[in-house]
Amino acid sequence: MSVPITSGLKFSDGTYNPVAHDIARLQALRDHSKHGKRLANVPLINDYRGCTIPVDIGNPPTRYTLLLDSGSANTWVSASVYELTDTSIPTERPVEVHYGDGYFKGVEFLDTVTVGPGLTVVGQSIGVALELNGLGNYYDGMLGIGPVASTLGTLTGARAELIPTVANNLHSQNPNIITADVLGIFLQPYSGSPLDPAGQLTFGGADSTLYNGNIAYTPITNSHPASDYWGIEQGIVYGNTEILRTTSGIVDCGFSLIGMATEAFNLYKAATGAEYDDVIALLVISDDNYSALQELKFNIRGETYALTPNGQIWPRTLNTMIGGEEGSTYLIVRDMRERIGEWDYDFVNGYVFMQRFYTVFDATNRQVGFATTPFTDAETN
Repeated sequence: MSVPITSGLKFSDGTYNPVAHDIARLQALRDHSKHGKRLANVPLINDYRGCTIPVDIGNPPTRYTLLLDSGSANTWVSASVYELTDTSIPTERPVEVHYGDGYFKGVEFLDTVTVGPGLTVVGQSIGVALELNGLGNYYDGMLGIGPVASTLGTLTGARAELIPTVANNLHSQNPNIITADVLGIFLQPYSGSPLDPAGQLTFGGADSTLYNGNIAYTPITNSHPASDYWGIEQGIVYGNTEILRTTSGIVDCGFSLIGMATEAFNLYKAATGAEYDDVIALLVISDDNYSALQELKFNIRGETYALTPNGQIWPRTLNTMIGGEEGSTYLIVRDMRERIGEWDYDFVNGYVFMQRFYTVFDATNRQVGFATTPFTDAETN
C-alpha cells in the first residue's frame, strides 16, 4: 500500500541551512551508535528539507503532520498538539531521541496509529515530546522508518529494549495486507510549487508504476555503525575519476544533501572547479564550470547510478531560502568533516539522491534497493 508525499517549503525563520542541518545530523547518528504481495500506498509531502506524511493517532483520530525520517525509527508527537483519546495509554516511561540539529524528551504512550485506509496499528509506542530543541515548528512530530536497531537506548529506563516501528507493526498486525516489512519511497525533484504532492511511501514492497526497469538490491553493510541504519557499500566516481573507493555509508532521507568524507569532497571540489561559499557553506560553481560538469556516479554492487549535472545542483529558485544569491549555482555535495575510515562512515546518500532514484528499504531481507525513475534525468533545478 502507498502513501502520497507532498512538497511544501516552510522555513520557520525565513532561511534554511542544509549544511548546518546535515552536520548536526551526522553527529547525532555517530553519537547514537557509541512475494504475490499487496501494496499500500500513502502520499508524502516533499518540502525539500524532507518529506511529511499525514498520520491519524487515537480514537476518535486526530490528524498530525509528521516528518518522515529514515535515519531514526521512533515515532513521536509534540505534547503541545497531542490529543488524549480513549486509546491513549501512558506507560510513564521516559523516552529521548537526539537528531543532531535537535532532540526531543518526553514520555511513552501506546496509541492507535493510522497512516492510510486500512493501515492501522494498535498499541503503537509513540513519544509525547515534553521538551523540544532545534527541531523547527513546521511539523507536529516525526515518523521514524529506520531499522528497529536505531531505537536501542531511546527508552531511558530500558536502554536494552527495542521499540517496534510503525512499519514493523503494520506488517505484524496486518499480514494479509502488508506481506513483508518493506518500504518503497518515491520522491521527485522540487517543482516550484509550495505544496507539491511529489512523493509516495509504499508499505509492503515497491510500486512498479513509479520506477523504470527492475530494482537492484544490495545487502545492509556489516560495518558498524552504518549497519544500524540503512547502510550500504558504495564507491563514487566523478566523470572518469574515482573519488571514493568502495566503503560503507548510509541512505537517509533526513539528510538534506550528499555527504562525502573529506578526501572525496576535496577531489570533487577540485575536479568541478567549484569554490567554497563561506556564507552558506556550500560549493558554488561558475557558469562555465557548470557547462563542463560531468556525471557523478555511485557504484553500488555492480550497478551505477549517475547524477546528471542538473542533479548535482541546489534548485536555483530556492537560493535565497538558504541565504544564497539569486543567479548563483550551488552544488549539493558537502564535506562530512571526517577523513576516510576515521569513523567507518564515509558517505551519506541524502534526500537529494532519493529524489532521483526510487529507494526500497527491505527490513525482511536486510537490503536496500534502487532504480531510476522518470525524474532521474530531470532538468528542474
